[in-house]
Amino acid sequence: MEHVTTVVIGAGHAGLAASHFLGARSIDHLVIERGEVANSWRRERWDSFRLLTPNWQSRLPGLAYEGPDPDGYMTAKEVTQFVEGFAALTRAPVRTGTDVTSVRQSDDGYRVTTSHGEIACRTVVIASGACNLPSVPPFAEAVPPSVEQLTPYDYREPGRLPDGGVLVVGASATGVQLAAELRRSGRPVILSVGEHVRLPRTYRGRDVLWWMDASGVWDQRHDEVPDLARAKRLPSPQLVGGPGRTTLDLNALTSMGVELVGRWAAVRDGHALFSGGLRNVFSLADLKMERLLDTFDAWAGAHGPDVGPPERFEPTRVPESARLRLDLRGGEIGAIVWATGFRPDYRWLDVPVLDGKGRLRHDGGVADSPGLYALGLPLLRRRKSTFIHGIEADAREVIDHLAGHLAGREAGG
Repeated sequence: MEHVTTVVIGAGHAGLAASHFLGARSIDHLVIERGEVANSWRRERWDSFRLLTPNWQSRLPGLAYEGPDPDGYMTAKEVTQFVEGFAALTRAPVRTGTDVTSVRQSDDGYRVTTSHGEIACRTVVIASGACNLPSVPPFAEAVPPSVEQLTPYDYREPGRLPDGGVLVVGASATGVQLAAELRRSGRPVILSVGEHVRLPRTYRGRDVLWWMDASGVWDQRHDEVPDLARAKRLPSPQLVGGPGRTTLDLNALTSMGVELVGRWAAVRDGHALFSGGLRNVFSLADLKMERLLDTFDAWAGAHGPDVGPPERFEPTRVPESARLRLDLRGGEIGAIVWATGFRPDYRWLDVPVLDGKGRLRHDGGVADSPGLYALGLPLLRRRKSTFIHGIEADAREVIDHLAGHLAGREAGG
């Protein structure tokens, strides 16, 4: 049996950041990766994908973007190259093409079973990500077989879809981006809208994510958030990265000819049934955006940065009569794209640290089992935890805790 002090599961930016800080503390470790370095960026993004964050925010410990377009947005290929460069810079001990099939407790720590053998270790860092499996509602099974169903993992570009209109389900970043791309290709598009986070791409002359960073919103810690469980479930904001730095909200989609309907609630007799109440859903998203802009304005008033005057935006336009049902057998819709979020995959985790919904129980990345840690999950230690530039602080603190755990065990004999 192979022995190592720490096993890190996943060689994306989170796992590599963990490796960086483990190496800085001279803790021997292995990074286990089922595919290649930056595998999800390499294999699980559609053709036109770009980061939501501007290039100047792309930074990892000891590595920052230094290219000619700091206000641009990286493609999936560019992100892959950036993460690969970080792995090379840090000389991370990555073992690629290795599936983890089981992690279980042992007398002296953990046993990690992989497709290439078993590893005994004292600590484990789970950095396999929060987006391993698409979240598709059970009633998708009732959709007629004549309609093709895809998730963002399956979707590549409009030309690969069957003829006809497309129903996009979900109005977070992925949903609005795919709805816009499909509509620009000439297809009829219906967008099913539930709870969402509306943001302008730029505010007072700066990227809205500059404001999130500068005002300290993104640095809010997990133990400062009033309703942490709800905050972790919030969808990604309605943003798109592109050279024009355009705002892609529901008003923009309506102007393009995208039809808006309510949250998809059920399938009955071959019909999709949508909830009403779009006005309330829109009003809540608009209100939350206004409150966030107020926060930015208050910070600007106190710190005096060189920015333009305050702005306010048109309320989200409510359709005069949003339909409540759609015949899925009538030929109007040829495909459905489920942009309804993702969830982690812990089927290999044989340690009793999952709640009733299969989510990891942890406090700031410190799991309920001693010596077991996590990185890269939503609001793990800060609001920016899942973003590339947010991993450095999280990884440093989690590995600090891990090192303290190891030291405590050595002191205890």
